[in-house]
Amino acid sequence: MTGGLAIDNVVLVLLGVIALVAAASMLVIRQPMRVALALVTVMMMLGGIYGLLGVHFLAAFQVLIYVGAVMVFMVYVIMLLEVREPAEASRYSGWLLPGLGAFGLLMAALGAVVGRGATASHSFVATDAFTLTAFSTEFLNRYWLEFELTTVLLVGAIVAALAVIKVSRRVHG
Repeated sequence: MTGGLAIDNVVLVLLGVIALVAAASMLVIRQPMRVALALVTVMMMLGGIYGLLGVHFLAAFQVLIYVGAVMVFMVYVIMLLEVREPAEASRYSGWLLPGLGAFGLLMAALGAVVGRGATASHSFVATDAFTLTAFSTEFLNRYWLEFELTTVLLVGAIVAALAVIKVSRRVHG
């Protein structure tokens, strides 16, 4: 399509803006469950961006693994920890105004670059060394142990967090 915006570009920008707003809200919201939901939103938008860019394999893994597994795990931990904010606590962090100022500066800089008509001059061409098949083979042959050890470390961290909570509850009544 020449002379106009393709629908793919509009959807890509929309997904990017939603991801940016959700990511910024993660920095200023104080309630852990709402922060987790903002992170889910960011990950879903990234999955959509990957899909629009034609990397459907990464899009599927983004949604299935990160949103489907990791975030459910994190929400479960938040619910187990029973983090409660006092009723008189403010809804947003004290970093809200400085963050909005930094966001305004970032948007001004981005607008200046886009206003000058800067375009990407790089073309990314997949070579044989960076195909999905080569990556998968390399990952499963070399790094499977590290991947599985990460899972064990995450489970250990949760057990440790639960132990700390149990000791804390015993000390504080």
